[in-house]
Amino acid sequence: MEVLLEKSTPTNATLTIKLAKEDYQPKVDKTIKDYSKRVALKGFRPGKVPANVIQRMYGKSIVIDEVNNLLSETVSNYIRDNKLAVVGDPQIDREKTDAVNWDKQTEFEFSYELGLASDFEVNIGALPAVSSYTIEAGEKELNDTIENLRTQFTGQINPETSEAGDMLYGELKQVGGEFSTKTAIPSKQIKEEAQAKFVGLTKGSEVTFDIRDTFVDDKAIALLTGKKEEEIAEFTGEYAFVVEDITRQAPSEINQEFFDKVLGVGKAEDEESFRSQVAEIIQRNYAREADSLLRRDIDQLLLDNIQIDLPEAFLKDWLFQLNEGKFTAEQIDADYPQFTKSLKLSLIKNKLAEQTEIKVDQSEVIARAEDMVREQFGIYGDSMGDQMEETIRKIAMNYLTTEKENNYSKMFNLVFDDKVFEYLSGQVAVEAKTIDVEQFKEIVNALS
Repeated sequence: MEVLLEKSTPTNATLTIKLAKEDYQPKVDKTIKDYSKRVALKGFRPGKVPANVIQRMYGKSIVIDEVNNLLSETVSNYIRDNKLAVVGDPQIDREKTDAVNWDKQTEFEFSYELGLASDFEVNIGALPAVSSYTIEAGEKELNDTIENLRTQFTGQINPETSEAGDMLYGELKQVGGEFSTKTAIPSKQIKEEAQAKFVGLTKGSEVTFDIRDTFVDDKAIALLTGKKEEEIAEFTGEYAFVVEDITRQAPSEINQEFFDKVLGVGKAEDEESFRSQVAEIIQRNYAREADSLLRRDIDQLLLDNIQIDLPEAFLKDWLFQLNEGKFTAEQIDADYPQFTKSLKLSLIKNKLAEQTEIKVDQSEVIARAEDMVREQFGIYGDSMGDQMEETIRKIAMNYLTTEKENNYSKMFNLVFDDKVFEYLSGQVAVEAKTIDVEQFKEIVNALS
C-alpha cells in the first residue's frame, strides 16, 4: 500500500491511496471462508458451500466491501497518526472511483480531497485583557422584581363592578327559548367590539347579546354552553346573561402566603427577610448574566487574536453535499460566517485542551446530566434522599443513552466548554469593572 499526501495550498490537500492485491486479499479470503460456513444454498449441506461457489456468487461485492473498509481505515489512521487538522469530511474523487473496473482490476488508486485548518498557536499570555463585570442591582431592580412576582403569583378578588379582563359567573339563557345553563364568561373569549357590554356590570345585572356577534369563535361558544363544537350550530340569535359573581386576578398581597409561594414554605418569616433573599437571587441571576457575557467576550478574544485560515470553497461544497439539498448554495453562503466562527472556536479550544491536558471523564458527564434533571424538578441544594437520588440518576442515564438525540455528546460538550472556560477565565488578563443594571443592558444591547 502507498499513501501520499500532496498539499495544493496550506488548507487544501489530496490524499492518494494505492492498493495492491496483497493489501486486501487476505481479508477477502477470510470473508469468503466465513460466507461458506453461513450461507445456505440448495444442493449443499449447511456450512459446506465450496469457496469457489462463494467466489463466483459474491466475490465482486466482497472485494468492493473489503476495499472500502480498508480505505476508510487507512484514511482515518493517516489523519490521526499525522495529526492533520482536517475540517469537514474527506471527499473521495468520484470520477476516479466510477472508472474502477472491479471485474478486471486487482490494483487500485483512490484519491480524497482534504480540507485543512492552517497552523496556529494558542498563547494565552499574549492575549489582551478582557473586561469582567460585577453587576450591582439596587432598590429599583428589587422593587420591580417584587412587583413582577406579585403579578406572577396572582390572587383573586371579587369586585362589586366588572372591568375589562374580569371573569363573569352566572346564568346564560336563550331569549324566547328553552336553553339555560350556569356558566362563566372569560373576557378573552369576547370579541373586541362587544367588550363594552360586559364592563360596569354588578351582581344581578342582566345583559343581552347576539351570541354569534359576541364570542370569538365556535370553540368559545362550545365552552360557554358546555356543548361540543359539532353541536353548536343551533346556537344563534339573542341570549341573556345574569351576573351572579365577578372574579378578577389581582397582584398578590405581600404576606406570608406570598413569601411561601415565591421562596418555599417557611423560607422567609417577614418582609425584611423576604426582600433580602429576593435581592440575593437577583444578584446571583445577574452574576450568571455577567458570566455569560465573559464567556462570549473570551470567545471573541480568541477569534480576534488567533488567526486560522480555512478552505472556504471546500467547506461550502462539503456543507452542500452533507445537507443533501436541504439548503441552497445561497443559504450556505449566508450561514457560512457563523459556521466558521463555531469551527474556529472548536479548533482553538481543542488545541488548548491538548496543551493543558483538559479532559472530560464519563463521571463528569453523568453528574452534569443529573444536575440538569435536578433543575428540571426544581431541586436545589440538599439531597432529597437516596430514593430520589436514584430516580434522578435513572432519568439522567436514560437521557444520556438516547442515541437518536446524541445527548451524551451534547452533555460532554457542555462539560468540556465549562472546563475550558474555567481554565481561560483564570489565565486571561481580566479588568474587573463594577456597573449598574442599566449599564449592563447597554453593553448587551450593543452586542445584539
